[in-house]
Amino acid sequence: MSSAPDPCRIAAILDFVQASEQLKDTLRSGVTRQGRPESTAEHSWRLCLMALLFHRDLGTVDLLHLLKLCLVHDLGEAISGDVPAVLQGGDSGRAARERQDLIQLCEPLPDDLASEVLALADEYAQGVTPEAIMAKGFDKLETMLQHLIGRNAQDFDYGFNLSYGRAYTDRDALLSAVRRQVDRETLSRIEAQSRDAIGI
Repeated sequence: MSSAPDPCRIAAILDFVQASEQLKDTLRSGVTRQGRPESTAEHSWRLCLMALLFHRDLGTVDLLHLLKLCLVHDLGEAISGDVPAVLQGGDSGRAARERQDLIQLCEPLPDDLASEVLALADEYAQGVTPEAIMAKGFDKLETMLQHLIGRNAQDFDYGFNLSYGRAYTDRDALLSAVRRQVDRETLSRIEAQSRDAIGI
């Protein structure tokens, strides 16, 4: 059985949870199948769901640690918002800004938890550990899958999926296998879009 922590610790954790609620209103450029913008919270939830459902194929990757990385990877966006995937190339200072935002978001937390959240975010950003490699790869794949299911504009660039995140998804056999399936679906979507454009 668990034991109840100090009331001040409970209050600090709840303050952080309440501040993190901003992710529900942090909108991304992707849209749902109904056509409304998705939130960063929704993206993070589905990323965790993907990691959970592939857990039997993860080999020695620690599922709990992977889920922690997935949960915190975009927390900094609660402050300054999301940068669309198509605009993420080059060094725009985005990573440093998101880390600063995460530090601000973690201010209510007890020091041990703030340090843990920041360490997880740094691990994800560096993308070196097996868990971070999987988290980054699944993150890109979830975005690509949203592109495929969303009610996008008629001129949506599905071809973007074919190169997006390849540096991450090519680092692991499971990620590569999932990528091949997503690429097949992307190519089918591109063909259908071309047929629609010429009225076939």
